[in-house]
Amino acid sequence: MIYLFLADGFEECEALAPLDILRRAQIEVLTVGVTGKTVKGAHGVEIIADIQENEVVLDNTLQGIILPGGMPGTTNLEKSKTVQKAIDYAADNKLLISAICAAPSILGHKGLLKNIKATCFTGFEKDLTGAFVCDCPVVCDGIFITALSAGAAFDFGYEILSYLTDRKTADKLKKQMHFTE
Repeated sequence: MIYLFLADGFEECEALAPLDILRRAQIEVLTVGVTGKTVKGAHGVEIIADIQENEVVLDNTLQGIILPGGMPGTTNLEKSKTVQKAIDYAADNKLLISAICAAPSILGHKGLLKNIKATCFTGFEKDLTGAFVCDCPVVCDGIFITALSAGAAFDFGYEILSYLTDRKTADKLKKQMHFTE
């Protein structure tokens, strides 16, 4: 099971494209409302989360987490004790930690990206403390998947799917969705 954390000001594409891709592939994903059950995106789209942060359970059913970017969504995620605990749990247990746009900065601030290849939205590179910053849409290095911006949201979703299953499964879904690069 994957937790996709949502906080007011999240970038809608960065959350919904990976969510759609993973659910099409029958991967269990729960959206977690960090700032309430109803979460308002950066462009005014409201999402009713599956659960709220007080319902998060960190146990052996967790496969990983997704942190969408956007502002002030990223700031709101970083302030959440639940998000911080989930990141720590995933890191300690070598589970998938994926972040896009400004959200990789949260991982950088925690010192988790030291000697890890990562990418982020332009201007946040300084926040990726210790990372080897790459100028590409999506980077997978160990348990970390990072992505550049909303324009990379589908690639981000497919990379997460590939990590959780395999490249063949991700490529098959790309074909079914008529995704072209």
